[in-house]
Amino acid sequence: MTEIQRPGALYQQVAAAIREAILSGEYEPGTPLPSESQLMERYKVSRPTVRNAVSALRAEGLIDVHHGKGSFVRAASAPVVDLTSYVGHTPGGQFVLYGVAKWQQAEEPSTYRTNATEATAHLLELRAGEALFGCDRLLIDPATGTRAMHRTLIPFATAEAVPALAEAPGTDPATAYEMLTKAGHELWWSEGVRARMPLPDERTALRLPDATPVLHQSRITCGTDDQALMLEELRVGADRAELTYRIEAEPVENARP
Repeated sequence: MTEIQRPGALYQQVAAAIREAILSGEYEPGTPLPSESQLMERYKVSRPTVRNAVSALRAEGLIDVHHGKGSFVRAASAPVVDLTSYVGHTPGGQFVLYGVAKWQQAEEPSTYRTNATEATAHLLELRAGEALFGCDRLLIDPATGTRAMHRTLIPFATAEAVPALAEAPGTDPATAYEMLTKAGHELWWSEGVRARMPLPDERTALRLPDATPVLHQSRITCGTDDQALMLEELRVGADRAELTYRIEAEPVENARP
């Protein structure tokens, strides 16, 4: 029987003891924790203390609470969707975006006008407040049920220079690449990925468990004179996906042996 010492926040001590039991394998992934009454008896503490300890472990992502069933140790599952970052180009001028996930639209895209924020303006090399076309898509991988949020942001200057894109700013990315190429751009892409905690709307739309971060991928399409033409943002639960990249060796002048 584990004895809980009284100094300090009591619920934190109980949480630490339960955490140690989880990490040591005493409570295995996917199995239920002992009931509140059993935890009260084991650690000689009150019900509110046990509940606060469980809430702390839930916030850490160590346990899930299923209403009516109790608390369960979260299973550490491997990512189920591979977000391969590789763009293919056919001889006919079409672009193909490769990846294991075969995304389908879960609902109709939403196209709108917006303004660049400090963050998006930095990526697009604009001033904050400049006008953009935006398009939001909620995607789903039917094979796994993984959901993703995709956003396209196109500066007005890009759309005005490409009439086909100005008429259909909500077009899918591969078709947008084709339109930009036909307008004379030789495209290349820059990507960045970061992990962060989700906003409330992201957590709801992606159906994320407690204490689960999102992977936030930003892809900038660049063209002539390295001009930033378009920004794509993909957000997906970090417990459901991993990103893989194709890396090729490029010649380096004056390379040392």
